Amino acid sequence: MEYKVKVVNAVADIPQVTWDALAEGEGPFLRYDFLNALEQSACCDEASGWFPQHLVIEQAQTTDQATINKDACPSSVESAVIAIIPGYLKTHSYGEYVFDHSWANAYHQHGIPYYPKWVAAIPFTPVSGSRILTHEKAPFSDTLLALISQTVQSMVEEAISSCHWLFTNARTQELLGNHSGLLTRYAVQFQWHNYQYTSFDSFLSALTSRKRRDMKKTQRKLVEQGIHYRHLTGSEITDEVLDFFLQCYQATYLKRSGHTGYLNEDFFRQLRDTMADNMLIVTAYKHDSPIASALFFFDDTGLYGRYWGALEEVSGLHFACCYFEGIAFAIEKKLPLFNPGTQGEHKILRGFEPIYCQSQHELFSAPFHDAVASFLQQESEHIVAYFNQAQDVLPFNNDITPTLKTTNTPNPLLAVNNHNEKTI
Repeated sequence: MEYKVKVVNAVADIPQVTWDALAEGEGPFLRYDFLNALEQSACCDEASGWFPQHLVIEQAQTTDQATINKDACPSSVESAVIAIIPGYLKTHSYGEYVFDHSWANAYHQHGIPYYPKWVAAIPFTPVSGSRILTHEKAPFSDTLLALISQTVQSMVEEAISSCHWLFTNARTQELLGNHSGLLTRYAVQFQWHNYQYTSFDSFLSALTSRKRRDMKKTQRKLVEQGIHYRHLTGSEITDEVLDFFLQCYQATYLKRSGHTGYLNEDFFRQLRDTMADNMLIVTAYKHDSPIASALFFFDDTGLYGRYWGALEEVSGLHFACCYFEGIAFAIEKKLPLFNPGTQGEHKILRGFEPIYCQSQHELFSAPFHDAVASFLQQESEHIVAYFNQAQDVLPFNNDITPTLKTTNTPNPLLAVNNHNEKTI
């Protein structure tokens, strides 16, 4: 079978019906509306360092047809598309959460530019998922993977240093197969799983008595201060509700980082207009006055906690609003998991289990590719040790611990080392 791989510099150049058909069941962040909002609001454009360069794979109509075409998709693309890869040309490494600054520094020290690079990713969103939207079942052939790599390298006149597939799920890893040019990198996140809990108290009963007391004490202290919450979804997210969230989010970002955030007001308003049924805003009140707000996204795949802000500092409020209320909502809606975002060991003692995340990397300079392969072999040992340490301090009682997903997670060290050794 022959393929064409096309480069498209806007989600809007692809029919929404085509995109969403391929992204069905892949979570809220791979939907057309989410990624299009990033572009329409200028959160992702050439000036931001996230220049959209999506790949569209079509089955070629004739065997002598050109196999690589960098023009935007014509209007007839809908019938021929077999896969879409959301991708971006990057001039920095911010907003990715797979940290490669040391790689960039090594390039710089040798007088070689690391940027631009190309990433298959969801901007500013460290959530594992498909990076190849397709209904194809079999792993991509070496020929097609080579075409994808060749297309990436020829996107612009200046040299592109590397290709990165960030936060891939098992499906994408299967499609990428054992492509010899890809190095696998592991990281650890913390995720809550719903073991058929019927209420928040049902979840608390799965914890050790000490941790259960600690969490109840935190909640009780907040109640004594008059703290309570409202869960708002769909049409309940009015202009007033969204305005207050934006006020909290931007004020907190400004206080911590000196700017109001990578994501602007237009982005959130467009999402409210197109994806409100997949949005949850938890507003925290002190007596009758709102003081904090957190924004989550959800669908049948799970709940995803992303953004938070507060106008008043209250001890324990962040944990309660962003984690406890999220858990309660996930239980109420019978969602299978709750991903609260990257990093944060503080999540472990609140019932969030360590999980492994993967990314795949291809550096087009052979010496650097081999050097990174060696680095990843050493790093993987530390990642596994960190996972095990987190696993050891989980707050669950002895009855449920054997059934936890993290308890039954295989050690990836042998597999990743064997794969990365092939490139050295």
